[in-house]
Amino acid sequence: MPVDSIRPSQKARDHLVKIKRLTGIRNWNTACRWGFCLSLAEESKPPHADHPSDSNLELDWKTFGGEYADIYWALLKARCAQDKLPLDEESLAKQFRLHLHRGISYLAGDPRVRSISGLVQLGIPD
Repeated sequence: MPVDSIRPSQKARDHLVKIKRLTGIRNWNTACRWGFCLSLAEESKPPHADHPSDSNLELDWKTFGGEYADIYWALLKARCAQDKLPLDEESLAKQFRLHLHRGISYLAGDPRVRSISGLVQLGIPD
C-alpha cells in the first residue's frame, strides 16, 4: 500500500517554493515527482536522515502520483529490492521519504534548474 500522506520538511518545502518560482511549475506534486525520480536515478542509496514533517504542505499519495501512482510505487519497490532493502510498508515509506527529500535537494541545488528547459535537461544524458 502506498504512503497515505506526504508531508515534507520545512526545508524541503522552501526548496520546492524555489523550484516552482524558477521553473514556473504550478503544482507541488509535479516538482515532488521530478525530485523523487531524480533521486531514484542516482546510483547511491539516499543517506539516512531524519526529515521532520514540520511544513504546512501535505499531499496524499493519489495527488503525488496522479494517474501514474502505481508506477511510482513499483519504481520505489524495484529500487528497494535493488538496494537489498526490506519491502515492508514501513521500510518503503522511509525510503520514499529519503528519496523525495534527496531529490528535492538536488533540484534546488542544481544550477541548471533555472527554467523548465533546464529542468528537462536533467533527464537528458550527457
